[in-house]
Amino acid sequence: MASEAVKVIVRCRPLNEREKQLGCKVVVNMDSARGQCFIQNPAATEDPPKQFTFDGAYFVNQNTEQIYNEIAYPLIEGVTEGYNGTIFAYGQTGSGKSFTMQGILDPPSQKGIIPRAFEHLFESVQCAENSKFLVRASYLEIYNEDIRDLLGPNTKQKLELKEHPEKGIYVKGLSLHTVHSIAQCERIMETGWRNRAVGYTLMNKDSSRSHSIFTINMEICVVDGRGQELLRAAKLNLVDLAGSERQSKTGAVGDRLKEATKINLSLSALGNVISALADGRCKHVPYRDSKLTRVLQDSLGGNTKTLMVACLSPADNNYDETLSTLRYAHRAKNIRNKPRINEDPKDALLREYQEEIKKLKAILAQQTNISNLQEIKPEPSPESQAENEKEKQLIREEYEERLAQLKADYEAEQESRVRLEEDISALRSAYDLKTTGPHRQDCVHAGVPSMDTQLALCINNGFQHPRILIPGDILEARGSTE
Repeated sequence: MASEAVKVIVRCRPLNEREKQLGCKVVVNMDSARGQCFIQNPAATEDPPKQFTFDGAYFVNQNTEQIYNEIAYPLIEGVTEGYNGTIFAYGQTGSGKSFTMQGILDPPSQKGIIPRAFEHLFESVQCAENSKFLVRASYLEIYNEDIRDLLGPNTKQKLELKEHPEKGIYVKGLSLHTVHSIAQCERIMETGWRNRAVGYTLMNKDSSRSHSIFTINMEICVVDGRGQELLRAAKLNLVDLAGSERQSKTGAVGDRLKEATKINLSLSALGNVISALADGRCKHVPYRDSKLTRVLQDSLGGNTKTLMVACLSPADNNYDETLSTLRYAHRAKNIRNKPRINEDPKDALLREYQEEIKKLKAILAQQTNISNLQEIKPEPSPESQAENEKEKQLIREEYEERLAQLKADYEAEQESRVRLEEDISALRSAYDLKTTGPHRQDCVHAGVPSMDTQLALCINNGFQHPRILIPGDILEARGSTE
């Protein structure tokens, strides 16, 4: 099964009002064209900045619309084809994770990834031909290592994680809500958002105190050209993680401190999973160390196309946290997932055969084009044409000369044959005259060949004899030898 790397991008927000009041300096810079991020240590300004390279780098002047169109769009499109997808935002508290995922309505270019995904999915549903869709949504949060249903009748009820041999990890009792439009999705998300645990800290007045996961489940029925129905299923996880934080900066006490401890423990477990998967040699991946890593198990190293958005603060007083985020994100680049279309095994086998046939047809067409190109000869130059004509003329003259010679030989042969036939006729007449009476019998007793025998010898020798002996000559020659 083919694998693909987890895609990782970084996004840096502008300095906020608190950082401006503190007189913070910007220590983060980016080369968006090359996907590079640079961070300067404020305590060692003479040293060169540390450099990291990602699948995308988005600085303070770039909006969420660019991020979605360039990075998130292909992943959401894959969900409409039957692939699982996960997008999650990672970073310290107040770095812009919720802004990236949820966004704001004004200006429209800063609308978040989640509402844009809603629009994308339902536009695909409306435009799809010969297909039927069932879309259902769920919304959960992990607060203090407890899973709660943000859309359920009792949002304080703790739910349990279960594992199914085919479905994988799932939350028992999590409510699923059928949705038919973008507006319904937005209403459900707004309801769940109001039920989330948020709290005031010095870093963020509306700091997320939990990890939230909005999941869209799609069941797709595609009718092929033969009228057969092909069933597929896909799942899209949109994850807004709580931010890592330091108690000294957030001023967390009491419940806020307890929440921060649990948040940091789950994020630490997530970091350990990322490190183990990125290493590639680690046989044990500690998914069970937290509820968060268990829920995201299929998104990290499993059957999912995954995008990680690392959110950064540019301020020098957040240098350590920003550097830590960059290192985690850089390690996540090495995670390999194995996404596949979720479909019936028979349908999968049929699709594989169809894809193989397409590949073979493409190869055949390519080879045919190459053969046709080889048959097309280039137009010769004037010099080549002159040389070819000269060569043809020499061949033509040689042929005509040889033909004339053969014709002359043939005519000479014909003349020789005519003369030979005349000699044979004269010989036969002379022979008949000499062999009348007793003389013929003497020839036979003397061993002289008959006239028919001599003629056969002449013909068998190809008329090569200069003259034909008559019986009298033979007798004279025989008598002289005696």
